[in-house]
Amino acid sequence: MLGQPKPYAAPGCGRAEAPVWERIAACRLCAPRFAVTATRHAPKPVVWFRPGARLLIASQAPGARAHESGTPFLDPSGDRLREWMGVSHEEFYDRDRIAIVPMGFCFPGYDASGSDIPPPAICARTWRDEAMAALPGIETTLVIGGTAQAWHLGKGGVTERVRAWRDHAPGLFVLPHPSWRNTSWLKKNPWFGEEVLPALRARVREVLNG
Repeated sequence: MLGQPKPYAAPGCGRAEAPVWERIAACRLCAPRFAVTATRHAPKPVVWFRPGARLLIASQAPGARAHESGTPFLDPSGDRLREWMGVSHEEFYDRDRIAIVPMGFCFPGYDASGSDIPPPAICARTWRDEAMAALPGIETTLVIGGTAQAWHLGKGGVTERVRAWRDHAPGLFVLPHPSWRNTSWLKKNPWFGEEVLPALRARVREVLNG
């Protein structure tokens, strides 16, 4: 059980007395890091949670589309995730019910070859404990992708973790990233759709309906 971390206050991170979501939105700690990526973009944290949420999506980091729109999962990956969860667009973006707390709140950018850069570890070290402590009503967590799984569960492979989903459910569901790049993984592992998704949808509906 997480304790109550002290509010973080550093230059460029907002007022120390402000709620954590406001301080995250004001964070510019990674400005030098992002300035030397291929995208040369400025930090723009995508913050999507409120204290009353009951379902947590622990994800990786916003993509380029989320960076532009300010809305997480507003892309084909989000369409697939919503289908996995069995929720509507309106339900998914209701911050009073569903919180989205990624390992990195900003789009990390691309490297010189055009590949995604992993979320900077400093983001989770700076903000994650305090963000999680601000969500005391979470009943179920969806842990998406290897970086988030390592933080929540320690080292291990994605396939093995997802296959062992019963060890963690219903309080936690381990999921592969819903990126369309993982379509081949889904085809190789049909048990995910046959076993995990029905249980996931039932639990999501149970939590959202209170």
